[in-house]
This record gives sequence, structure tokens and C-alpha cells, in this order.
Amino acid sequence: MGNSHPVMKAAIVPRYGIKSPTLVSDWPQPLPGDNDLLVRVKGVSINPIDWKIMEGATKLLLPLKPPFIIGNDGAGIVASVGKLVKKFKQGDEIYFRPRKDRVGTFAEYCLIREDEAAIRPGKASWEESAGLPLVALTAWQALFDKAHLKAGQRVLIHAGSGGVGTIAIQLAKNAKAFVITTCGPSGIDLVKRLGADQIVDYREEKFEEVLKDVDVVFDMMGGETLKKSFGVLKPGGVLVTINGIPTPDVAERYGKGIILKTIFKLANIGNHSRAKKAGGRFEYLLMEANGAQLEEIARLVDAGIVSPIVDRVYPIEKVEEAFAYQMSGRAKGKVILTF
Repeated sequence: MGNSHPVMKAAIVPRYGIKSPTLVSDWPQPLPGDNDLLVRVKGVSINPIDWKIMEGATKLLLPLKPPFIIGNDGAGIVASVGKLVKKFKQGDEIYFRPRKDRVGTFAEYCLIREDEAAIRPGKASWEESAGLPLVALTAWQALFDKAHLKAGQRVLIHAGSGGVGTIAIQLAKNAKAFVITTCGPSGIDLVKRLGADQIVDYREEKFEEVLKDVDVVFDMMGGETLKKSFGVLKPGGVLVTINGIPTPDVAERYGKGIILKTIFKLANIGNHSRAKKAGGRFEYLLMEANGAQLEEIARLVDAGIVSPIVDRVYPIEKVEEAFAYQMSGRAKGKVILTF
């Protein structure tokens, strides 16, 4: 056999501050530990967190040492399992979201823990399965774990035609909420088809002027959109964002010390005071890997309740082109890379 270690194609980040990962064709294939699944990757999706990581915006919480493989979710076939793995076997078709400290799905093979994966939806294609884990978990955790969305409540979902927004609309509709969403003119037909009850075209009108008495706001935009969103909350309402500076509880969860917790606390004083003024509360979500929730999402897809929305599919060889399109902000739904 000799000492040759198997190699694979992978999209790597050679240094922080770049716009796209670099494709290399001879990266060492990972070796599974006792608790790992070695997965032959069929497809992965590009997410805004990928370019935040490449820019270095997440370094305080998640220091990664370049060069590293990028990628935060995907779908593939279990190639082998560690001896302590009970839930999956070789040949299983799964979709997954690794823990934050184990990014690296943009490769022919990757390692996943069994509680970060689920059997992929049978009614979805490989590309659709690959595009689901991160956005579906984000939408699920924001609406249900953080906001406790209930039937009959009014929910405002910003950027409804984006990756997270398209899934959030469908989950909120299934929860029997009244769904309001913001999008541009090119996204109106899509969000209508997904079940949005009220659509605010941000080119034509300002959401903060036409909306009020919203129970739940789900924000992906941050910045001014986040600030203005407090004004549409009804007393007792909740605003959940996935954009901006995390709250101190996130630093706590990552085992960070008092300095980072203090920085995060100071950065969010404005948000908490705006929430207090509105008589509501403010929550920051940093989504967590969760195989049990992925099982639930697969059931909803197979029942025809949630449809994954894929905009474009690129072979991994065109990773730079795919990143440029995703970062243009024009994508409706997901941008997928295939192996």
C-alpha cells in the first residue's frame, strides 16, 4: 500500500480577505474518527456565512487557520462510519450542517457527526437537498426556538425571496401565521407562490410606513432595516436577527471570556433599548447544527409542505463564478455547487 494518503478536490480559503475560495485538486482526504461519518459529497450550497468567514468577519468567535476548506452544509452518501456511530450506515443518503468549528463541506469528502445529519428528503433532488440544511435550520430556529411563532400571529419576514426567506415563508404559513414579506419586484411572483399574505415591494414603499402591530419580525438584513423594524413591532412582540453583532449569550456558548461578552453587550445596547421602547424583545440567532430538526424538515419536504428553491447550479470547477453570482444579491433561493 505504501504511505500515500488519498487526495480529493476541495475549495479552500488560502488567506482571509478573498472574494472566492480556490479550487485545489490534491487536498488530503479527511480521516474519520470513531464518532464520524465520512461522506462522499454530491452537492453543497453557498451561504452568506461563507463569505463572512472568508472576509474574516467571524474570526473573533471562530478563529480558523488558513488554508482551510470552506462550506457550511450539503448532501451526500455515507462512505464509511466510525465504530461508535449508531444512526447511519454506509450507503445512506444524508443532508447535513456541521458544527461551527467544523466548516469544510466544499470537498469531495467531508466529516460529519451523526447528530448533525439526517436522511435527506426522498422527494428532493440532490441539489435541492444540498441547499436546505443551513437555511431551513436558520428559519426554523428563528421562528420557533427564538420567536415561538404561533397560529394567527403576524410575522414579517425580510428578504422573502432569498435562501432563508423562501423557507421561512413556507414554515410560517404551515404554522398558520399571517405572513408579510419584503422583496424587490423580481421576487414578487415567487413569494406569492410560496404563500405570502402581504408583500411589501421595497422599491415602491417603505415597510416601516405601511406596517404596524407585527408579532414577530425575522430580519436577515441588519443595519437600517433592523433599526426600522422595531417600529413595526406590537407590544409583546419579538424581533430576531441573524445579521450584525452577536449578543453576549453567543460568546458564552463559544466559551469566550468577559472581554468579548462585554464588546457584544455594548454593541447591542441600541437594539435592546429600541426593543424596550417598542415593548418587545430583541434576539440574535447564531444557528446551531441539529439533526433532529433536519429530520422534521425532511418530513415537511416529503409531505409537500416545504419546497426547496434552487436558483442556479454550478459544477465545483466554476466555484468562483458561483460565488460572484451569490454575492451579487440577485439569487432567488439557493446557489448550489455539485461534485
